[in-house]
Amino acid sequence: MGKDGSPKHYSQFDSKRNRMTWILGVSGLCILSYIMGAWKNTPSPNSQSEIFSKVDCNIGSTSAGMSSSSATESSSTNLNFDSHHQIDINNSGGAQEFPSCDMSFSEYTPCQDPVRGRKFDRNMLKYRERHCPAKNELLNCLIPAPPKYKTPFKWPQSRDYAWYDNIPHKELSIEKAIQNWIQVEGDRFRFPGGGTMFPRGADAYIDDINELIPLTSGTIRTAIDTGCGVASWGAYLLRRDILAMSFAPRDTHEAQVQFALERGVPAMIGIMASQRIPYPARAFDMAHCSRCLIPWHKLDGLYLIEVDRVLRPGGYWILSGPPIRWKKYWRGWERTEEDLKQEQDAIEEVAKRICWTKVVEKDDLSIWQKPKNHVGCAQTKQIYKTPHMCQSDNPDMAWYQNMEKCITPLPEVSSADKVAGGALEKWPKRAFAVPPRISSGSIPNIDAEKFEKDNEVWRERIAHYKHLIPLSQGRYRNVMDMNAYLGGFAAALIKYPVWVMNVVPPNSDHDTLGAIYERGFIGTYHDWCEAFSTYPRTYDLIHASNVFGIYQDRCNITHILLEMDRILRPEGTVVFRETVELLVKIKSITDGMKWKSNIMDHESGPFNPEKILVAQKAYWTGEAKEKQN
Repeated sequence: MGKDGSPKHYSQFDSKRNRMTWILGVSGLCILSYIMGAWKNTPSPNSQSEIFSKVDCNIGSTSAGMSSSSATESSSTNLNFDSHHQIDINNSGGAQEFPSCDMSFSEYTPCQDPVRGRKFDRNMLKYRERHCPAKNELLNCLIPAPPKYKTPFKWPQSRDYAWYDNIPHKELSIEKAIQNWIQVEGDRFRFPGGGTMFPRGADAYIDDINELIPLTSGTIRTAIDTGCGVASWGAYLLRRDILAMSFAPRDTHEAQVQFALERGVPAMIGIMASQRIPYPARAFDMAHCSRCLIPWHKLDGLYLIEVDRVLRPGGYWILSGPPIRWKKYWRGWERTEEDLKQEQDAIEEVAKRICWTKVVEKDDLSIWQKPKNHVGCAQTKQIYKTPHMCQSDNPDMAWYQNMEKCITPLPEVSSADKVAGGALEKWPKRAFAVPPRISSGSIPNIDAEKFEKDNEVWRERIAHYKHLIPLSQGRYRNVMDMNAYLGGFAAALIKYPVWVMNVVPPNSDHDTLGAIYERGFIGTYHDWCEAFSTYPRTYDLIHASNVFGIYQDRCNITHILLEMDRILRPEGTVVFRETVELLVKIKSITDGMKWKSNIMDHESGPFNPEKILVAQKAYWTGEAKEKQN
């Protein structure tokens, strides 16, 4: 009522205003309720460090090096999509528990199995090349660790020591006792750094090389060691910031590559036989052979021609052992002086024919250098008609490709003083300088801008990873990137005491392995439908970014995961990056492989469709499995 006692009248405007106030009020309460609910279920800390501290890192036992506080963290960030996302993927179908393989498979190398290899041609040692099992021969079980397996020594102690129980082979300590390759001391092996041609140790031997060519200036960063033994040469090069790819076949020198990887030194099972070694052209700054027993002078110099393919312009080839310094050693080598002289003369001849220059021969060392370009090689070819220049369009193609008896032509240059393919920065600037293969436009659709962006992406991701896995605790040494792209993952890890095997699938959209080598990192081509050329339990950390998207229509992803389990050490870690649908299926398989895993949001937040799966392989051994049964 009004003051005068008459009824109060509301205007049409007042009616609309009240109705609007009521609507806004209800809407506000709904929004507030939603925000409060979201805040309760998904914490939104104020700082980035708080965000990372709330990620559940409890993917394994605290004894494996995880933070003890992670066991008590909230699990609200561990995402569960089981009932929401399904996708049909080429796998063995349904969740299953994988049994342990028989202990006889403890050191199984599927594609370098000696039993299978004996079925193949011994000519050119073809029987020691890759021969992978057929689909009906693939194992569907988990490779067991030796009964008393221990966590390997941490780097750098691992360079000199390994547990005997991890690789219970004394053959090399007996066969190479005089050369001082390896010694048994109680429950461990010791690696004194000796070698057949460096009795004073690898360190002194490398110092001798350094007096002849510059090893410490940053010019030489990547190296290849053919017939590496236990990789002492590569092990001692690391202190000089030189990263060597060491390889040797699985032969009568039992477990030499396995010893190398147990030491934390880069190595692969491999051999120079009839096929190209799985590295791109112009990859290595230096190549080395210390009594590696490769017949360099035979087959029209085929093997030296292959070294020429993978050697960078201006790179060095170092040879020690037969036939070098034959006048002193011929009696000990149980060969005639004439035979050894003919072999050295033949090697010298091949080197001239492929346009190399002999730098020096001093004591036990002989060193040649590949030219910076092929401008002067034209004159050499007027004298030596063979080998001719290759006509192949792709010298980088090295996955199941036969070697060719022709010289891989270097990219053309504008003048005789230019480096073919482009000069490289010295290490460590080389790691983040734009690789010449990218700046020249030789990799389609990848330019300097994409390269820089990729580096920035991986800096952010590694900053995120260090809160998910113990990167800084020394737990990891041998790291593999299953789909390396431009090597940004390896570059972002450069401050950690790790090395990375950068794998580029031969069926990927871009062949980027050459650019990775130009950055000063190492890697290999590999098709993940097959087993990798390594022993079981040789990697501490495996990174799999968008790998299964490549292979889901090509092969059974269960077998890829079983292969990852084979090469992963007990309590090792795997980081997957895939879409939710793929990660759900991967997790359903790894749950049956004794792995503990969690799916987590992308580092950019929950709205990114790509997620992260962090998994840890459980510790178990063959003996423990047998007792359990």
